[in-house]
Amino acid sequence: MTETYPVVKGAEPFFFEGNDIGILVLHGFTGSPQSMRPLGEAYHEAGYTVCGPRLKGHGTHYEDMEKTTCQDWIDSVEAGYEWLKNRCGTIFVTGLSMGGTLTLYMAEHHPEICGIAPINAAINMPALAGALAGVGDLPRFLDAIGSDIKKPGVKELAYEKTPAASIRQIVQLMERVKTDLHKITCPAILFCSDEDHVVPPDNAPFIYDHIASADKKLVRLPDSYHVATLDNDRQKIIDTSLAFFKKHADR
Repeated sequence: MTETYPVVKGAEPFFFEGNDIGILVLHGFTGSPQSMRPLGEAYHEAGYTVCGPRLKGHGTHYEDMEKTTCQDWIDSVEAGYEWLKNRCGTIFVTGLSMGGTLTLYMAEHHPEICGIAPINAAINMPALAGALAGVGDLPRFLDAIGSDIKKPGVKELAYEKTPAASIRQIVQLMERVKTDLHKITCPAILFCSDEDHVVPPDNAPFIYDHIASADKKLVRLPDSYHVATLDNDRQKIIDTSLAFFKKHADR
């Protein structure tokens, strides 16, 4: 799939060279690396090598996204993982929303991953599934789901429309990942906003209950909505995830 539109300013991927410990940082559905850049920069400042790929069809125009599949998004993540593998002996993965879903996917398929830190990961989104099951044909594009942020004056760089075709793809991805949650055995720290208008907060406890990790923790984010990486609890996510990485990298 070839993208037609240029990458929007601010939506570029980021790659930061650091030590032998790599962190793969994944953005969400209709979003861009902008939502994860504060985490990526903080991880690099702590010494880590960081890769924040741009998922195929994201960060350009929603007509580009319409042409992509969930396999295209997985391929974008796998390419970022390979970039880190060529530089690092230890790799962690973190991601927001669908980036969290892809984080879980990577842990299911790469047991060598040292640990994961999904943030408001999506496994079940009844509103999206309900839209697909509704009577009649969906319009080609639906209203946006991005920029659910509590902090005043902060905006996520995300599409203003959501392609109906892409909703079918994320639902397919969530179903695939949900089926294989039991395959996840690496250490996991799961971040969950108490109030989320995109991914229901009961997703994180479900994931917690169904992964097979012996070392797992659920961390609540009381002062953020869905895009918590740009919201009031951003520093809590950074500090807690850095402590998680240090603990498990030192083992």
